[in-house]
Amino acid sequence: MARVLSGIQPSGKLHIGNFFGAIRQHLALQSENEGFYFIADYHAMTSNPSADELRKRSLEVVMDYIALGLDTNKTVFWRQSDVPEVTELAWILSCVTPMGLLQRCTSFKDKVAQGLSPNHGLFAYPVLQAADILAYHSNLVPVGADQKQHIEVTRDIAQRFNNFYGEVLTIPEDYILDEVAVVPGLDGRKMSKSYDNTIEIFEPESSVKKKIMRMQTDSTPVEEPKDPDKCNIFALLRLVASKEEIQEWDQKYRAGGVGYGSTKKRVVELMHEYFRPYRAKRTELENNIDFVKQVLADGAARARSIARKTLDEVRKAVGLGA
Repeated sequence: MARVLSGIQPSGKLHIGNFFGAIRQHLALQSENEGFYFIADYHAMTSNPSADELRKRSLEVVMDYIALGLDTNKTVFWRQSDVPEVTELAWILSCVTPMGLLQRCTSFKDKVAQGLSPNHGLFAYPVLQAADILAYHSNLVPVGADQKQHIEVTRDIAQRFNNFYGEVLTIPEDYILDEVAVVPGLDGRKMSKSYDNTIEIFEPESSVKKKIMRMQTDSTPVEEPKDPDKCNIFALLRLVASKEEIQEWDQKYRAGGVGYGSTKKRVVELMHEYFRPYRAKRTELENNIDFVKQVLADGAARARSIARKTLDEVRKAVGLGA
């Protein structure tokens, strides 16, 4: 059984693009693997959120993941900042990490280009990320194809450490998530908080309906045939409809005689049906914050016991302590 690790940054409310793009696959990995998932609140600090905002977002993401199906009995789930051993490991790893390796990381350049302050935390982000992975002897790290470089950096750092001090750290492998169709946002671009075009997973159903009904479409008349592969509404339909229904709508589109408004109404119905059980669970958690906090406490205790052992091995290898 492989140990799978993933961090979830509390950078805002989760949207359906997050769910169908990665979260659903993360949660599916629980069934046959040993899951280690954490709230990456240290990483979130690189964008300098307020203290209240960081606390609130972190707790919201915990409730979101549990509501969406994270198995708290099987999966270790904790808050990154509750395991301080990781930050000490990050410093030790930074001492074997070449500057050139960090300078080649595209994530820093991308974030700065998006307007984030070029602070040291943002620049050294890959080293803390490596510590997150290596502290728990993780075997697999699920990422999108565009994030493969992150794991390559971690592997490089771990190999350098092992070359210097012996075979102490486990070299992880990336687990490239299955490619899925890009989830379109309200304006037709990829759904992203950066574009302010999202449909949040847990926003009120009335709001979801309003957003879907005003999604952009082309001006093809109702009676004319339409290409389902070029329709943003149809792309959402594919996410929540059965194969049989998708095929039926595909035929309707190509035959003509169906308007985008009809598709939108059906997508609204299916979205409500799909996420309604998750919404109910989310409401239960909001009314039982003590349970949520206990999940984090239990997860931190389990995660910290492993990280402590790893750090002790690392400290001994490098000559720190008695």
